[in-house]
Amino acid sequence: MADSYGAVSVDVETIYLGGKEHRVKTASGVVSVIVYGDREKPALITYPDLALNHMSCFQGLFFCPEAASLLLHNFCIYHISPPGHELGAAPICPNDSAPSADDLADQILEVLNFFGLGVVMCMGVTAGAYILTLFAMKHRERVLGLILVSPLCKAPSWSEWFYNKVISKLLYYYGMCGVVKEFLLQRYFSKEVRGNVEIPESDIAQACRRLLDERQSVNVMRFLDAIDRRPDISSGLKKLKCRTLIFIGDQSPFYSEAVHMAATLDRGYCALVEVQACGSMVTEEQPHAMLIPMEYFLMGYGLYRPCLFTESPRSPLSPSCIAPELLSPESMGLKLKPIKTRLSAA
Repeated sequence: MADSYGAVSVDVETIYLGGKEHRVKTASGVVSVIVYGDREKPALITYPDLALNHMSCFQGLFFCPEAASLLLHNFCIYHISPPGHELGAAPICPNDSAPSADDLADQILEVLNFFGLGVVMCMGVTAGAYILTLFAMKHRERVLGLILVSPLCKAPSWSEWFYNKVISKLLYYYGMCGVVKEFLLQRYFSKEVRGNVEIPESDIAQACRRLLDERQSVNVMRFLDAIDRRPDISSGLKKLKCRTLIFIGDQSPFYSEAVHMAATLDRGYCALVEVQACGSMVTEEQPHAMLIPMEYFLMGYGLYRPCLFTESPRSPLSPSCIAPELLSPESMGLKLKPIKTRLSAA
C-alpha cells in the first residue's frame, strides 16, 4: 500500500480479473475506483445503481464475451463505486456529512483529475445514470458520450419518495434485511428473474441477493438520501450535446422516466433502446441486448470491435456482417430507434 498525492492505491488483482483498486480522496470523502485495462486507451467511466458496485451491476455485461471485447478493445475501464459501496467497505461514520447528488457528480471530476483523464465516455445505471448525466451537464467539455441504463432525470415522484423512505427506515432499524432486498430486487429485475411460487428465482437474482448482504446499511442509506433529494434536471437536457444511448427494460419501474428523458434530449444526439421482458438492470439481465446498439453507437466515434468471434452472428462490427433479421424486435427482444452516428458540422 502506497500513499501519494492524497490517494491510496491498493492491488486487488485477486478480486477482479487483474483490475487495480485506487482509493481517491475527494472533498466529499474517499471513493473507490477499479481500473481495468490499458491506461493508454480512452476512458470509460461506470457508475452503478443504489446498493450496487461494479461486481453486482456490470459483471454480466463485462462477462459477456462479445460485449467485453467491444468495450475492452476500445477503452480502459474505470469502475467508480458510490462512497461505501465498494467490495469490503466499512460503515461510514454517521457523523460525516452526507453528500448530495451534486457532491457525487463533483467527485467524478475529482476522479478524472486524479487519473489525468480528459474527455471520457460514461456508462451508468439508474441512480448512477443520474449522477453521470448531472456530471455531463456540469462539465460538458469532459464527456464524449453517455450510455445510460434506466436513467433518472426528474425529481422523485411522490410514490418513489415514499418507497425510498420505507427502504431508508428499514435499513436504519433492521439493516440489509430480507424485506429491503426484496424491494431492491423489484427495483432491478423483471418478474421472470425474481421468480414466484411456480418459477424459481434465477441465478442472477440469487447472486445479487448474496452481494447485497455485503453492503453496509448506513452507506446505502447515504446514497439513497442523495438520490431521494435529487433535483429535476430535465430543463437542462436540451443543452447536453454529447451523443446519448439509452437502454430501458419494459418492466422497469423507471420506464416512463427513461422515455421522458429520451424525448427531452435533442433527437439528433439521442437514441432509445427498449429491451423487452427486462427490468431496470439490463447490464445484468440481458447484456447481450446491448451489444448491437453499442456497436453502432461507438462506430460513430470511429471505434470498432475486433473479429474474435467469427462464428457468432453478432460479430464482427460491420453493417454487412449483421443480418437484417437480427435487428428485428422478435429476434433480439428490442425496440431500436435509429442512432445518429455522425454529428453534422456546426
